[in-house]
Amino acid sequence: MDRVSLARIGNSPYLLLTLAVLFWSGNFVLGRAVRAEVPPIGLAFWRWTIAALLVVWPALPWIRRDWPIIYQHRVIVILLSALGVTIFNTLVYAGLQHTIALNAFLMQTMMPVMIVAMSFVLFRDRVYGLQSVGIVFALVGAVTIIIKGNPQTLRTLSFNPGDIIIFVAVMAYAGYSVLLRKRPPMHPLSFVAITFIAGALMLLPFYVWETMYRRAVSWDGITIGTVAYVAIFPSIISFLCFNRGVELVGPSRAGLFLYLMPLFGGFMALVFLGEQLSWFHGTGMIFILVGIALAVRGGCRG
Repeated sequence: MDRVSLARIGNSPYLLLTLAVLFWSGNFVLGRAVRAEVPPIGLAFWRWTIAALLVVWPALPWIRRDWPIIYQHRVIVILLSALGVTIFNTLVYAGLQHTIALNAFLMQTMMPVMIVAMSFVLFRDRVYGLQSVGIVFALVGAVTIIIKGNPQTLRTLSFNPGDIIIFVAVMAYAGYSVLLRKRPPMHPLSFVAITFIAGALMLLPFYVWETMYRRAVSWDGITIGTVAYVAIFPSIISFLCFNRGVELVGPSRAGLFLYLMPLFGGFMALVFLGEQLSWFHGTGMIFILVGIALAVRGGCRG
């Protein structure tokens, strides 16, 4: 792929956001699937450690150039690392030890709403009428897919501590998304490298505790494959794509793309788990896409 094509992709926020959410959807499905094989803190620690090792070499020239800026803005860099790297993903993996993916996706549907609310509270971002309609449409579509078109599913859902853990994780990433506008003026590679390194270092004492007193990581084929996927796709690629998308269109509009997660998760279940395509997949997809289109046309400036 030549530089012109890469530049075109880098200036296509909706493509970037779609790719980010696609890989994050796989992260949720995989995190639930390997819960018995890979401990949550260990998975998070090695995810970010390997991601940092993969990205630090190409990012090194930019880190050297940006180091005065990084040091000057170290507080916001550490805060973003804690929210987006250390807290969010570790709590998601921990929550998936105790709850089903259905509940996790329900918790995830709250994130775009939290982003809009936090953007208003912290920065007084306005929510326009058409954007509000779009949020409602996308939310209806996401819930339609999650409950498989049966409202009675909501009545039979039971919540447990795992759901609370994931809800806290969602709040953390909503905060990360909103505070990204305070990101220092630095190269994207140096930013993700520094946040990955800082996030992994903050996880290190918890990883040591889990290894000594809970459960150690067992390095087999499943573990290696899982860590390889989460270190590359939902880490390096998704973070670069999402951060750039937020930079181009703002956190409120970018957050709406998170409603694609249950859509992508449903199709992954079709492919990898052999589930059947049903009417609610198509109905939910229409609502989500219409909702995103309305919100984009609404001219959100968040």
